[in-house]
Amino acid sequence: MAKFNTRTEVDFVVVGVGAAGGIVASELASAGFRVVALEQGPYMHEKDFPFDELFYHNDELGITNTRRWPSTFRRTDQEKAVQADTVNYTRCVGGGTATYTGSSTRHHVNDFIEGSLWGSIAGTGLRDWPITYAELETYYVKAEWELGFSGLGGANPFEGPRSKPYPMPPLPIKSSGVLFERGAKKLGLHPFPMPLAILSQPYRGRRACIHCGFCSGFGCTVGARSSPAYSDIPVAEKTGRLEVRPNSYVREISTDKNGRVTGAVYFDERKREVFQRAKAVVLSANAYESPRLLLLSKSTRFPDGLANSNGMVGKYLMFGGGGSAEGIFEQPLNDYKSVRVTRLVEDFYASDPKRGFYGGGQIDGRWGSGGPLAYALGGALAPGSPRWGAGFKDALENFNHTMTSNIFSTSLPLETNNVTLDPELKDAWGVPAIRVTYKEHPDDLKTKAFLRERQLEILEAAGARTKWAGPVREARSGHYLGGCCMGNDPKTSVVDKFHRAHGVPNLFVVDGSNFVTIARNHPTCTIQALAYRASEHIVRMAKSGDLKTSH
Repeated sequence: MAKFNTRTEVDFVVVGVGAAGGIVASELASAGFRVVALEQGPYMHEKDFPFDELFYHNDELGITNTRRWPSTFRRTDQEKAVQADTVNYTRCVGGGTATYTGSSTRHHVNDFIEGSLWGSIAGTGLRDWPITYAELETYYVKAEWELGFSGLGGANPFEGPRSKPYPMPPLPIKSSGVLFERGAKKLGLHPFPMPLAILSQPYRGRRACIHCGFCSGFGCTVGARSSPAYSDIPVAEKTGRLEVRPNSYVREISTDKNGRVTGAVYFDERKREVFQRAKAVVLSANAYESPRLLLLSKSTRFPDGLANSNGMVGKYLMFGGGGSAEGIFEQPLNDYKSVRVTRLVEDFYASDPKRGFYGGGQIDGRWGSGGPLAYALGGALAPGSPRWGAGFKDALENFNHTMTSNIFSTSLPLETNNVTLDPELKDAWGVPAIRVTYKEHPDDLKTKAFLRERQLEILEAAGARTKWAGPVREARSGHYLGGCCMGNDPKTSVVDKFHRAHGVPNLFVVDGSNFVTIARNHPTCTIQALAYRASEHIVRMAKSGDLKTSH
């Protein structure tokens, strides 16, 4: 692996080594550039992830420690923000892809043109993306094949055109998938295998899933989860041009008097301040941290934050809508084994004017408890279940008889939903904490209520003897997107269609913060496709000398 002197100017600094940053850093190094990738968390490997539910529950790895990284939350800017665990994500090389479910559906064709389809919705920033599904399709293919996805192309009747099948067949169907499929088909719906960023068979020297059950929320002990940490990064490190620096907490992107970025200032694992010089910077820290870093990077040239001359940094934050429903079945399911989810439907994905509101989403069937500890702590216990004594013990007997249905729904872009810097609270490094302001649009709540009823119908048709769903609530976190939206107009967006910051020729932002609308599904596959596309254009610009001039 490469080891660059901090006084040496490298070609690129990439901030954040997760779903997007891991790909961008690897692609740039593979194209011949010297790259330093800064990750605030540790660099862990298969051996570092134990089969121990209590270990993860107590966050023994320290990768989701909200005491070190506190944040505040408020619903409107008229409220006083209070400390909350809103900003909660996995901090390590690989980011969320080190511990996530692996669900990897693509956006649909219409997800990129909702402004044209729906027109203006009062009080929202609903508009088209500056790119189309057709422009991104080849990069979806690249993500599926480079990272290693398992799925069945063509099984989803609502999917956009596909130029190539998945490289591997789907993971085996689980009991929850069988029951979900049975119920969905009874209702005339179209269930299909969940595409997963998990290897169903050996692939490019990596081991296949061993169906251990320690999956979503746990690190993979065999490297079968298709994270850039297992696929792209090891290959790029062998070039001798990529150095991944873990435990490096960036506090500022530095600039010169001409407004060009010159590198990144970060705290190393001993909290010593270090400056890494670079010809260009790619910010891939996620939809919370990328806006925060831009806002922290103030200068005479950028008094309101880097790339924020138009005041758009941090605005249009979107949380993916969610909600779960549970069903208890007579027969034991043994669903705690293997991956989390194997079947879903997208029959209610598209917005339908007949519903009287904007929105739609996915519904899946899955193992929802995580493990016996999570179940016992109330993750999927039936309402009214005793929490102590003989009644509690009886309720725990349903552990192996319970399945979950999850929804992933729309979230309208509102300018009032944003990421800013808290004026009072500081993190463990003395850096201003993130302040989240978020209140859902009424249509988002109506969408969740609509999908909640569809979940209960599917569980009923599947044969659940008992079923329930919690009340519809406003989101406080979830799949977080937006904040550095892409667009052609420098007045209303932070980056252009190639992820280059407006007015800063050698700064790029490549992550979920670029989303213009949220779609209705797991965003990671689209984040990764965008990362491959952005990398290709950054390489082209760097080799042509375009990064040295304004745009």
